[in-house]
Amino acid sequence: MSAGPIRLTADAHTALRPADAARITDGFWAARRRTNAEVSIPQGPGKLEEAGNLANLRAAAQDTGAFAGDFPFQDSDVHKWLEAASWQLADRPDDAELAARIEELTALLALAQGADGYLQTYYQVAHPDRRWQELGWGHELYCAGHLIQAAVAHHRATGRRELLDVAERFAVHIDSVFGPDERIDGVCGHPEIETALVELYRETGERRWLDLAGYFVDRRGHGLLDADVNPHLGRAYWQDHTPVREATSVAGHAVRQLYLLAGVADLAAETGDAELRATAERLWEVMVARKTYLTGGVGARHEGEAFGEPYELPPDRAYAETCAAIASIQWSWRMALLTGEAKYSDLVERTLYNGFLSGVGLDGDSWLYVNPLQVREGYEGANEADKAARRTPWFRCACCPPNVMRLLASLPHYVASGDADGLQLHQYATGGYEAGGGRVRVARGYPWDGRIAVTVEEAPDADWTLSLRVPSWCTGFTATAPDGSAPAATGPGWLRLRRRWSPGDTLTLDLDLTARLTRPDPRVDAVRGCVAIERGPLVHCLEGVDQRPGIPFDDLTLPDGAELTVRHEPDLLGGVTVVSADGRRREGAAAVPLTAVPYYAWANRRQGPMRVWIPQA
Repeated sequence: MSAGPIRLTADAHTALRPADAARITDGFWAARRRTNAEVSIPQGPGKLEEAGNLANLRAAAQDTGAFAGDFPFQDSDVHKWLEAASWQLADRPDDAELAARIEELTALLALAQGADGYLQTYYQVAHPDRRWQELGWGHELYCAGHLIQAAVAHHRATGRRELLDVAERFAVHIDSVFGPDERIDGVCGHPEIETALVELYRETGERRWLDLAGYFVDRRGHGLLDADVNPHLGRAYWQDHTPVREATSVAGHAVRQLYLLAGVADLAAETGDAELRATAERLWEVMVARKTYLTGGVGARHEGEAFGEPYELPPDRAYAETCAAIASIQWSWRMALLTGEAKYSDLVERTLYNGFLSGVGLDGDSWLYVNPLQVREGYEGANEADKAARRTPWFRCACCPPNVMRLLASLPHYVASGDADGLQLHQYATGGYEAGGGRVRVARGYPWDGRIAVTVEEAPDADWTLSLRVPSWCTGFTATAPDGSAPAATGPGWLRLRRRWSPGDTLTLDLDLTARLTRPDPRVDAVRGCVAIERGPLVHCLEGVDQRPGIPFDDLTLPDGAELTVRHEPDLLGGVTVVSADGRRREGAAAVPLTAVPYYAWANRRQGPMRVWIPQA
């Protein structure tokens, strides 16, 4: 993959730039991406046909028929699938069947688009008299944002302009509708257009798209959505309660908030706006310290799919929507590039391996919309599949599955970066990466094995720096340079080795993967007196299916200071390392063996109880 979802301009004000080329070839993430490519993405068009999304496009194209589906943003699922398919095509350019499906849907979108450039089937088919009049709930700009991102992905993957032309026509229409003077002064209830317009600017060089993104960011928080406010949710639901630059905490609908902040980071990168950068840094710190689950998941409340108050992180009522985990990854990666600081990639790693990956089944054909950290015995679930803590083939509101598809398809883009001094590895995925004037190959068994071997294949004929992120969870590591010396960490979160490199030189990093017990912040009332099991980047959980029969699951406890043992189970859940310990019953003294599996793999065998936070005996 030579270009991903972020392609900074030459004048961008960032510390780092995404890798020039990246390819994941083997190991943990290659397996997950293979399932995405061979199962998840191919099923997309069929699911979209069954749900009526494609019928809506045909109805708009033919100016006949009724709108299908419960939501005005049905089109966005098509756009996200197109983005996923385009990144996948960049990875597998000889996939003629995938290319044909993309062309087919692109042609359908072009036919459905209005003569003025407008394109959203809900308002074209069902309510043509209400265009741009329901900004709070209509999602017109949200759908446009996903269309633009799909078009950019397709153009970068193939060099073809058909889908980009559709997206640009819609952007031109939007620019004619929104802004000062006689245009509509308004913002979308669901941010997404902001980061998409910045990327359209990066792809086309047209400054007006950057300016329009800035307009949408700076007009939010001025009560422009008041006419659509549900008093029960309030203006914070839309992040319309305070201007972005004055915000002191993340609030409201989690996905909306984090898509908005990804756009803020993009604007700061391209404009050098120090105030926007400070806003993004401030809000990220607050989110991580007070409103993020151990899994990296965000969104404590089912009501409004929203952030809660500080330290309101109930495990059993966690919403932690899969889309919110994706938005967090997108925002944190932008912050890593903007600042060069490792802490942002620490959160990307935690969220990738836990709160994000739990959202798709090991089969690639079953999904979780919500990702709680506890499911009680006798759980009956919610009435709606997209609120229930059990895997399902699709959702009435199907935002999460194609969102997972597009992140996995573009994942190589999130691994490495470069600057004038060298190459930085943020994530550890087996493959090849080119950045900062050099090229490296990463070989490893991570996350099961802590040894990471990075071999330089090409480097400048001068001193050059290879930087490896040392995860914040790691309490000990050793490193071996090509000359046998043991370099030490040279800054917060980074091991940097500057030298004159030759092809074949290898830098080895050994991370201590000793399983550990993690205690919660004492201000999180819901899990006070509990511990969690972690190993490397993976959060583990107890599932009922793994525990001794006949003992009520909710009676299990873990004594303080329990010894943890690990073993790899190649035939369990696609091959996982499990952690075992001697637990206790609440009212008993005899030891009870407990087995914890990686959280991402829960709910892949049979329905039953699960918990991340285990009460201490």
